[in-house]
Amino acid sequence: MELPSTKPYLLRALWEWCCDNGFTPYLSVQTDERTRVPREFVRDGQIVLNVGPDATNKLQIGNEYIEFQARFGGVARELSVPVDRVSAIYARENGAGMVFEIDGEAQPYDDASPEAGVVENGPDEAPPEPPRPQGGRPKLQRIK
Repeated sequence: MELPSTKPYLLRALWEWCCDNGFTPYLSVQTDERTRVPREFVRDGQIVLNVGPDATNKLQIGNEYIEFQARFGGVARELSVPVDRVSAIYARENGAGMVFEIDGEAQPYDDASPEAGVVENGPDEAPPEPPRPQGGRPKLQRIK
């Protein structure tokens, strides 16, 4: 019997930690055909999503999918992200968080594809990079 993945539990815990400490939780997602996000924001098969309470509505971090509503350019959208496609969760303000490996069977879409899906906070903003702590590397931990 295969044990269930710890990834959704870690995502929920780090989301809660970010919110409890006044940080903005961001998800980095490698998109595939199951990822439902505004495709016009996909860059190189990736999307960065603000999943903070002020940016989302009806957020559900389940064991298989992360589902929520968010506004892009003032238009409400329904988003659905497979948990296995999340490559990182981190606090925007300090980069603290966790990095995950993406299992390789599903090929990420690239931004040239009409199906591609990477979301940022808006069309005029560059995807946020996690800030680097002064004098060192980001404090992200790889989980298998």
